[in-house]
Amino acid sequence: MMRLTLERTTRRRGYTEGVLTDEKGNRLADTLEPQWRALARGEKKVAGKTAIPEGTYDVVVTMSPRFGMNLPLLLDVPGFEGIRIHAGNNAEYDSRGCILVGERNAPGMIINSRVTLRRIIDMMMRERKICITIKLKEQ
Repeated sequence: MMRLTLERTTRRRGYTEGVLTDEKGNRLADTLEPQWRALARGEKKVAGKTAIPEGTYDVVVTMSPRFGMNLPLLLDVPGFEGIRIHAGNNAEYDSRGCILVGERNAPGMIINSRVTLRRIIDMMMRERKICITIKLKEQ
């Protein structure tokens, strides 16, 4: 089983930055998501502009109708549908709740997203079972 961890490191208005690692702690990618909101404390979700709740989710690689390619899909995310890991550079324009992967080059921006995504998908395609744990960085 492949066990990934996404640790959210920076929460700002409009975006959430993080780091995706494997079970050995190896850094796979920088991540970018929409703005983090305290959903567990009753803060309201803003459609397409809210990071998903922390937790552990099963992941499957399936065909994305929107992108026309196989992409990782997080299953059973409470209050969200169609959450995928995909390429993009800016949370506001590219994410809609999904997790963007790449290399951080400025606050709220990532680059080399397609290359990073391809590498991660290639790793995932060798696994039968995949899960991702999303957590906040301990302050």
